Amino acid sequence: MMRAMWSAAAGMSVQQHNLDTISNNLANVNTTGFKRARAEFQDLLYQTVNLAGTNSSTNTTLPAGIQLGHGARLQSIVRQYSTGNFRPTQGRFDMAIEGDGFFRVTMPDGTQAYSRDGAFTLDQNGNLVNASGYALDPQITVPQDAQSVTIAPDGTVSVTQPGQNQPQQVGQITLVKFINPAGLNMLGRNLVAPTLASGEPIEGTPGLDGLGTVQQGFLEISNVDVAEEMVNMIIGERAYEANSKTIRTVDDMLSLVANLKR
Repeated sequence: MMRAMWSAAAGMSVQQHNLDTISNNLANVNTTGFKRARAEFQDLLYQTVNLAGTNSSTNTTLPAGIQLGHGARLQSIVRQYSTGNFRPTQGRFDMAIEGDGFFRVTMPDGTQAYSRDGAFTLDQNGNLVNASGYALDPQITVPQDAQSVTIAPDGTVSVTQPGQNQPQQVGQITLVKFINPAGLNMLGRNLVAPTLASGEPIEGTPGLDGLGTVQQGFLEISNVDVAEEMVNMIIGERAYEANSKTIRTVDDMLSLVANLKR
């Protein structure tokens, strides 16, 4: 009976992590470029009473064994990098990636981070920066007298200036992809960093070598499906409740045993 109690306690713990993950998904349902996460579990150790295939007599073996489990544990929280829907903004420097890839920005300490959030603007020097003020890499500088800015699907940034009939190219946006984006380290502020699991960043031109294209005037919204998350929340809540009832049932059984002398 004590085994059942500890197994149920382990089940409650993993369902708490599951609900934490679902809660974070729902909290970021309107976060630009956010990717939903999914909690994955695995069973714990087993106590083997009889191993399958053990001799039951001189000429026979057991077709099935007896193994008693000890609950479950959290294995990983996997990020789902499917593309979210696009929201038109008409912003000159708003960009969405249609397909695979990340924008690269330079952090204040000189390191590089990556993001699907394409909400860029200009700083005081005319450089493209994100909402935290981190510069887009490669750096793009827009002249102060630019009358219009065009960002092509291949990442080419062109501007028109007074007295010019033809647009002038001022920069080239590149994208970065990873072999295993699920292995990226979440930094917060819509930023991720590579790890050994994600592999090294692979840089390229938008639209080539499996990279997506850049769409100006759009932002990629979260890929969280509210209906699906609500269903998962109900399932997780019922699983938590079932495990708590298991503990109460075991407690009642122990109480009956303790009162047998009466």
